[in-house]
Amino acid sequence: MRQNKRDELVRKALDTFYKNGFTATGMDMLVKETGVSKTSMYKHFRTKDELILAVLRLRDERFRDWLYRRIDELGGDSARGKLIALFDALGEWFGETYFQGCMFIKASAEFQKADCPINMQSAEHKRILLDYFAGLCAEAGAENPRDLAYQLLILKEGAIILAAMKHTTEPAIHAKAAAQTLLASALDGGSVASTATAAE
Repeated sequence: MRQNKRDELVRKALDTFYKNGFTATGMDMLVKETGVSKTSMYKHFRTKDELILAVLRLRDERFRDWLYRRIDELGGDSARGKLIALFDALGEWFGETYFQGCMFIKASAEFQKADCPINMQSAEHKRILLDYFAGLCAEAGAENPRDLAYQLLILKEGAIILAAMKHTTEPAIHAKAAAQTLLASALDGGSVASTATAAE
């Protein structure tokens, strides 16, 4: 299978895993949904877990490219505006017909051991987002940018879970209001208590 065919397999597998979950998606389902034979799959991926890791890497790239672009487009020139725009972007995502929650939350729930490569890959996605938010918090003038970023990340993740459970965009609205209160406290004369140990 040529490289572009491998990439096509990963793209199609992403859609299948996102729709059906990882454990529930067996190789027979992957063959049916992707149109790629088991023999061809095993030429590039020795196990289903290897394919899942490739899918998570693609999902990470796609999601962050989209999120960062929408934050820039919706947030204007200020870092603070971009941090608030995060929740507007989430609201857009929650309203999409294909929205079924976070693939990384799902993966970590199905592969829970801390030393599992799939769990670690999922955690890495969140760490990268935390770093990005921390950069914006620092640019906005936060005294403890990583702590503030961690709290915003918690709001983001909680909104995703509730949106998936309740099938509504409403959690993005409430998370945005909470973020505005948090940012006002941290940037307008207040402060965020240091929780460096928890935020690492």
